[in-house]
Amino acid sequence: MEYLLWVLIALLAYSFVAPLTSVIMQDVPATPGLFLSTCVFLLIGGSVMVLTGTADPAHAVAVEAGYVYVAGAFLTVGILAYTAALENGPVSVVVPVFGMFIVGSSVLGILFLGEAMSATRAAGIVCAVIAIVCSAGDR
Repeated sequence: MEYLLWVLIALLAYSFVAPLTSVIMQDVPATPGLFLSTCVFLLIGGSVMVLTGTADPAHAVAVEAGYVYVAGAFLTVGILAYTAALENGPVSVVVPVFGMFIVGSSVLGILFLGEAMSATRAAGIVCAVIAIVCSAGDR
């Protein structure tokens, strides 16, 4: 259950990303803003790899790294699109709609990774869709 602590930290930290990005986009265009925030990410991520001893270059050429590169391409498209949406739309609509990735990822995990589908999980997915529709609506 150690992952729950990490996911809570991620939740709290990521909650600040959209509002800060939205404010920043008033003065800094999306692409330079995303580039600068990515530089911060690379600096901190690189430091964590060095400090934890996980900065092994062999990981970059391992067969499994192909999945990492494909995931990185999807991440790039997703973040570029998300940043453009935050630049042009209200946080209160963009973030819930973007949050549909939770449903998409859950369904993909069930379909392609062999994760179990239960009545409770199905109900949770349906409730998530309803919650997102409700929270992004009535603009």
